[in-house]
Amino acid sequence: MYASYFGFKETPFNLTPDPRYLFLSTYHREALDHLLYGINDRKGFIVITGGIGTGKTTLSRALLERLDESIKSALIFNSFISDTELLEIVNQEFGIKTGSKTKTKKEYIDRLNRFLLETFSTGGNAVLLIDEAQNLSLPVLEQIRMLSNLETEKEKLIQIVLVGQSELKELLANPSLKQLDERIMVRYELKPLDQKDVQGYVEHRLVVGGGKGNVRFTAAALKEIYKYSRGNPRRINAVCDRALLIAYAKDEFSISKRTIRKAIDDMRGGLSSEVRALYGSRRIWRLLPVLVALLVVLLGLLGWMHRGDMAKIFSGEQAVYLPVPERSEKNGALPIPKREKASVFLDEGTSLAGLFRLSEERADTNHYADGAVHVGLFPFTAEIEKYRMFRKPFRVLLEDPALDESQSTGSAEKPSSSVPSPGYLLVHEITAQGAVVVDAAGKLSPVSRDFLEINRGQKVSWVYPYENKSLTLVKGMIGPSIVKVQQTLRQIGYPVEPTGIFDDPTFQNIKKFQAYFGLKPDGIVGRRTKALLYQVSE
Repeated sequence: MYASYFGFKETPFNLTPDPRYLFLSTYHREALDHLLYGINDRKGFIVITGGIGTGKTTLSRALLERLDESIKSALIFNSFISDTELLEIVNQEFGIKTGSKTKTKKEYIDRLNRFLLETFSTGGNAVLLIDEAQNLSLPVLEQIRMLSNLETEKEKLIQIVLVGQSELKELLANPSLKQLDERIMVRYELKPLDQKDVQGYVEHRLVVGGGKGNVRFTAAALKEIYKYSRGNPRRINAVCDRALLIAYAKDEFSISKRTIRKAIDDMRGGLSSEVRALYGSRRIWRLLPVLVALLVVLLGLLGWMHRGDMAKIFSGEQAVYLPVPERSEKNGALPIPKREKASVFLDEGTSLAGLFRLSEERADTNHYADGAVHVGLFPFTAEIEKYRMFRKPFRVLLEDPALDESQSTGSAEKPSSSVPSPGYLLVHEITAQGAVVVDAAGKLSPVSRDFLEINRGQKVSWVYPYENKSLTLVKGMIGPSIVKVQQTLRQIGYPVEPTGIFDDPTFQNIKKFQAYFGLKPDGIVGRRTKALLYQVSE
């Protein structure tokens, strides 16, 4: 909309990972150097990690463009795959003809090995790059380790690059992946931009977008951008794009601090303004007793001044008349006030009531009636990428930087009672585009993935209906409850057979499942582990 007005050839702050827009900050340049070194020197395994929106995917695309023509590359960006699907996609990306009858892992690996040997014999190299690698299941990671065995006596035939969020480091530290972790020769943690890099980043994107220098972000605006984004490129893009749209509407070419604040407010759906208007700052809370005392004194003075009129009212000598709304001239009906669209940001009570209502819609009310089933609210800590595995409604406690920091760190401690709780998102379901949330009126409202990332939160909770006499499941037990656990594990990619026996494979995979979601990996299926299994089950 605003691109032609400002003279851009294209919108400069799109969220798509276009390698032309890669800004080589100190950290991005070092990450790219590590990648090129690991690939050219045939180090085998390379791992690049970083927070959400730090530019990992853009860096990956830029890397592929910088590779020599002799280097064959395969890119995998859908990490929710099985080990067999991994092999199939790798062969497809390398252009290997597998044939219609190719179905087994051995056939896929044999064809891949022949391709790699042919590439190596002509002086070439091969790179497999997997984005969003933190979502890979343990069986797939083990299969990737096996691919690294494709080598000659002196050289690795394939260089495997794993790119993912910081939790990928925790995943690789899992004892069951020790062999894979020890093979990683090159590692780098991609950090957000420094404050001094924000100006260079913004100006770089303006130039690549075709800007002619007529659009300028003031120094105060750039400081406000860093304060909001903390150097996260995706957040910088989002706020700059919104700021340019606001400037276009106001016919301004200089982006001020005020415009940036308005853009941030718009992206939050007005949440920060609502919170400030409703609760005020800590100082207002400290002054609240004084304000209440002044209000009581004022009401007392008004009552004394009009004591005569009030006495007449209560004695019945004077009637009280209330204003009657005017009726419309056409049909005499009272005018219907216009209703504004309900907010998707809910308070504690509304979000909790909505969550229990959604849970009751899914539950068997007969079990509730006879007391066989109880419902409990189970809180967990989960990154946004793990939302994709959730199959039941849940709510997200929003992280609002304008509030007390203890409420946005994911700490298990309860915030001070003097600080108001930030808003919640009540998520009905996760979709490919983002999610469907429930607004304050109880209506379903679709939101994008970008919306979820901007209005993020790691504290999630959902309702889990559990049986009154539910047992803790431990290794060696037998029964239908074990079958249900095994079936759920199998659904989400763990190699477990539904035998009904809590055997060692079940025990080991329960530990991996617990570790992935941040629970104590003890292999015991207690109430919290059951609540997680319930959430990820179909």
